[in-house]
Amino acid sequence: MRSLVATRTAAAVAATLMLAACGGAPTASPSSGDSGSGREDSDLAVAAAETYAKFNGMSGQERTDELVACAEEEGQLNVYTSNTDMEDLIDVFSDEYDIEVNNYRAGSESVLQRLLQEDEAGYYGADVFETNALELGVADQEGLLHPYESELRDSVLEQGRQSEGWTATRFNAFVVGWNTDNVKPGEEPTSLEQLAGPEWKGRISMEVGDVDWFTALHDYYVDEQGMSEDEYTDLMTRLASNSQVVKGHTVQGELLSAGQFDVGVSLYSHTVDKAAAEGAPVAWRPASGEPVQPIISRPNGIGLVKTATNPCAAMLFVDFELTGGQDVFKEAFRIGSVEGTDNPLSAFETFAVPEEKLLEDPDTWNKAYEDLLANGQAID
Repeated sequence: MRSLVATRTAAAVAATLMLAACGGAPTASPSSGDSGSGREDSDLAVAAAETYAKFNGMSGQERTDELVACAEEEGQLNVYTSNTDMEDLIDVFSDEYDIEVNNYRAGSESVLQRLLQEDEAGYYGADVFETNALELGVADQEGLLHPYESELRDSVLEQGRQSEGWTATRFNAFVVGWNTDNVKPGEEPTSLEQLAGPEWKGRISMEVGDVDWFTALHDYYVDEQGMSEDEYTDLMTRLASNSQVVKGHTVQGELLSAGQFDVGVSLYSHTVDKAAAEGAPVAWRPASGEPVQPIISRPNGIGLVKTATNPCAAMLFVDFELTGGQDVFKEAFRIGSVEGTDNPLSAFETFAVPEEKLLEDPDTWNKAYEDLLANGQAID
């Protein structure tokens, strides 16, 4: 199952292996608690599991009070994440609790590879793993995560509770966005089919890691709209042929704001909304009419690492992301996972990423998307 991200993480894997070959743990940090100190995997897992089981079986204020006391006694938390807003979350969390937070952030594939390689090396640097659904799914299938139970998890939207090993804290929405200086009112794209036309040659962008978006579109067009496989392949090939291929959604958003291209076909809605709020000439919702359909929705979330050296702090941080953290997500224009939170997509139809399909047959979909992007123009 580790092949899920193999084609997209060769550099990250090589770097991690090189560190391991040099005799150092991939997360060599003086503040990593007992991780890497020679404690056996089984010892850590048993100790963490006992703590997790204790608090999973508690509820209400008693659970909160005891969990906070235990977490502050541990005194630290090690977070592995791909979340670009993690520092904001940590600031609020650290203001509320007397816990030092060590944050390792990288792209989702790189963070997963670090977690996997550390596990293979017998080094346990992470307490929580916080990233995209697919990478969380791989970590769960590899047996690296432990179930989290609480009244807070019960309040998460159903799409965010599909796995026992991790819990959604927010959702990412893939949308079609454009530069409003280059695409005038009334000229906004109305469909991916339109963007696959020759008049958009070189004017649009795709992102190198969006195999989940690509697979969801396949199911939408083929299973829901009745396209044949050949018709879908032709549509996406024409779309890719018009595209500049970018690595990273943050970079993609920055280049859109700068006018490097006119339209991004798989931008995150929060990336566009945040940039627009800061004055960038970007949008994904026309002044009149609906956004380009379909909008693809994917949960992002957090999992308790089974070998956590600070399991109480890990559980407390999950609690936090499902309570006060939801306000932090909202301020960053993200879509919270808890029922009753404001959802800017509530007025539109969304289509979910088929997570199980991708986990069951990753090689097929990775290869198909990689072959598709070969038709575009790569941007370093």
